[in-house]
Amino acid sequence: MSADGVLTSIDNEAEIQRLARETLTSLGFDHIRARLITGRALDVLPRLTEGAYDLVFIDGDRTEYPAALTLAKRLLRAGGLVAFDNMLTDGSVADPASRNSESVALRDVTHALRDDDHWVPALLTVGAGLLVGIKVGG
Repeated sequence: MSADGVLTSIDNEAEIQRLARETLTSLGFDHIRARLITGRALDVLPRLTEGAYDLVFIDGDRTEYPAALTLAKRLLRAGGLVAFDNMLTDGSVADPASRNSESVALRDVTHALRDDDHWVPALLTVGAGLLVGIKVGG
């Protein structure tokens, strides 16, 4: 992160944010370098500055991943990266017969990244799977 960069974290649980703040402080990070917001990502992301972010990391309710991609596209500057965690957790994403809401949403976000010319996507098979997309153009 650049010297003037700011980490923005959104989490529903205030206790998680409190622990994050304590950890950042104990590691010597200035409180100005981290903005911790308690709330639901789909409620908070629309209020953030358009085109002001280099990275949007999504790890939450997987059924909300497609909506989060739409919001991330607005937030990221050209060359920015969106990353979705837990894309391959149980193998159901690759099974078209799996129609549960999570599997469908994960397939939808994968197809959206693949089919939109504003993204260069990659699926990394590390951990439970990480889907990334580099935003190209404006």
